[in-house]
Amino acid sequence: MPSFDEALQRAGEFGRFQRRVFLLLCLTGVTFAFLFVGVVFLGSQPDRYWCRGPSAAALAERCAWSPEEEWNRTAPAPRGPAAPDSRGDGRCQRYLLEAANASAATAAATATAAAAAATATTATAAAAAAGALGCADPLAAFPNRSAPLVRCRGGWRYAQAHSTIVSEFDLVCGNAWMLDLTQAVLNLGFLVGGFTLGYAADRYGRIVIYLISCFGVGITGVVVAFAPNFSVFVIFRFLQGVFGKGTWMTCYVIVTEIVGSKQRRIVGIVIQMFFTLGIIILPGIAYFIPNWQGMQLAITLPNFLFLLYYWVVPESPRWLITRKKGDKALKILRSIAKCNGKYLSPNYSEITATDEEVSNPSFLDLVRTPQMRKCTLILMFAWFTSAVVYQGLVMRLGIIGGNLYIDFFISGVVELPGALLILLTIERVGRRLPFAASNIVAGVACLVTAFVPEGIPWLRTTVATLGRLGITMAFEIVYLVNSELYPTTLRNFGVSLCSGLCDFGGIIAPFLLFRLAAVWLELPLIIFGLLASICGGLVMLLPETKGIALPETVDDVEKLGSPHSYKCRKKKKTQVSSSHL
Repeated sequence: MPSFDEALQRAGEFGRFQRRVFLLLCLTGVTFAFLFVGVVFLGSQPDRYWCRGPSAAALAERCAWSPEEEWNRTAPAPRGPAAPDSRGDGRCQRYLLEAANASAATAAATATAAAAAATATTATAAAAAAGALGCADPLAAFPNRSAPLVRCRGGWRYAQAHSTIVSEFDLVCGNAWMLDLTQAVLNLGFLVGGFTLGYAADRYGRIVIYLISCFGVGITGVVVAFAPNFSVFVIFRFLQGVFGKGTWMTCYVIVTEIVGSKQRRIVGIVIQMFFTLGIIILPGIAYFIPNWQGMQLAITLPNFLFLLYYWVVPESPRWLITRKKGDKALKILRSIAKCNGKYLSPNYSEITATDEEVSNPSFLDLVRTPQMRKCTLILMFAWFTSAVVYQGLVMRLGIIGGNLYIDFFISGVVELPGALLILLTIERVGRRLPFAASNIVAGVACLVTAFVPEGIPWLRTTVATLGRLGITMAFEIVYLVNSELYPTTLRNFGVSLCSGLCDFGGIIAPFLLFRLAAVWLELPLIIFGLLASICGGLVMLLPETKGIALPETVDDVEKLGSPHSYKCRKKKKTQVSSSHL
């Protein structure tokens, strides 16, 4: 009885059919990138904001002040450079202008009394009262303009023309941590979606979960755009993360399951290049649609177009076979063969799956033996580090000043060579060395950038670019290495568990970035640098998997790194192959 891989080879492993499906599903990576890093623009910090007390609001309305005039007349001057959480900043306080009003009222009463006592000076007194209560500088009533300051309790005023979620929900000063929360709950959604929808895709099918996820991302994204309050915004952003992870995960699985084993590696890397393409496109969308609600709709609505894939993307035939639905799988394989200009003979009337799964695998299976334990712990740390450093560097662009649109675009373009470097190196020098080198380059670049003087912007930009390139390569290589270091019987479970640390890292990243940046803007870079450098050293402890067959059992994993064992295995495989000739 032929195996599925043999039937697929006969039908065409990467023909016209696979290329078409591959291109269509790759577009999911573009929209997932919008969701993954969109907070940089959705939650960009307003250029100028201040606390607007009731007296200042009344004055501004009565005197028809422009935002600039209101800022100059009623806002305390900032005491230092802007920071994501400016609790000690003048922007988080307001002048107690009620005292000025009281002084003005006293002046008005005195003037009125004087007018009653001496009618000859009535005009002068009235003029004094009008000046005290009119549109003059409200701070003039205080000696040296030193009005008392109080903590702001609401009533923020923003000078910019367009809104962000920061200005929409007043996520400044004491509420600044809520911006971190919006990205943390998105990553929490990714974590939940990875396990729940991953299980559902294995049980109910890839394409049906993909389509449900696309619909879910679209609906929840629209609700996010029109959320009436912050609580609704956070809840549906979490749900958008759940469904968003479902779209990315299932499209990735479908693509790798409909191509031959030789093509899986390259399609797995190329599909991530479309993620980078989304990062390159995002600043253009943000520039032409500066309002956060319009931008949220622009990056969400394309998910509804993916529902059209129902008619052009079939269910994974490999999954159908594992569910004992060989007839449907054969029907799809014959369609693939026809589209590819191939012919699947009637001899292929029944096919079997080659992969075997362990029933109810557990975490103990991944740490019971020494080599498996080492691989699992290092890979979990590598996933965590990649997520923290990558998301941290992306979100950092929103708080360092400069032209956010250009800086973000350049940072996206920088990622493209990363995939090319991986393709050029992993088959020549192996996986371990590029994996370690990319982490170390990212770590050293972060540490150097933190201490490069502000007066040398070209050097800071160059070093930071190397860091972004390094962590991008590390993020893409960990996908590949993770699948190659686990046996067939535990591969799906092992990859899902370890990659869960990626989403956990994404939950930590915004709090780590914004809270530490409030202490010192460069402090997050030092943490990122240390994490990536340590990860680079640990990765060198992993066994090399270049040029060897994927391990099939835990015992195979325990033999990884033993040249003698591999020679025996390769020799055995050669003898078996020869016996079939």
